[in-house]
Amino acid sequence: MHKTSITHLNNEHSDWLRALGFYKDEINILKERLQEIAGKNTGNGPAAVIEHYQNQFEIQLSNLARLVHSINKNLGDIAAEAQQNKASHVDSTLIEQHYKLKEMFITEEKTVNDLRHTFNRFAAEWM
Repeated sequence: MHKTSITHLNNEHSDWLRALGFYKDEINILKERLQEIAGKNTGNGPAAVIEHYQNQFEIQLSNLARLVHSINKNLGDIAAEAQQNKASHVDSTLIEQHYKLKEMFITEEKTVNDLRHTFNRFAAEWM
C-alpha cells in the first residue's frame, strides 16, 4: 500500500487555499472594474459582453467556493485518518482524492487566469 506524508499534503492544500483566496479577491476586484465599465458605457456597445463577464465571474466564484469546500473536506478526511491510525502517512484512497483535487486546482487556476486576461483586454478597450 502506497503512503504519502501528511505534512506534504497539508502544505500543498495550504498553498491551494491561499491561491484560491487570492483568485476570489481578484475576481471581486474585476467585478468592480466591470461595474465601472458598465457605468461609463450605458449604450448598447458592450452590454452583452458586460453580461457575459458578470456571468463568468459568478460562475468562477462558485467554482472556487466548491473547490475550497472539497479541499477542506479532504483535509478533514486526512486528519481523521491520521488521528485514527496515529500515523504520519495516509493511504492511497486519500492520495487519489488529493491528486484529483490538484488537477481541479490546476484547471481552475488556468480558467481564472484566462478569464482575467480576456477581461483585461476588454477593459482596456472600454475604460
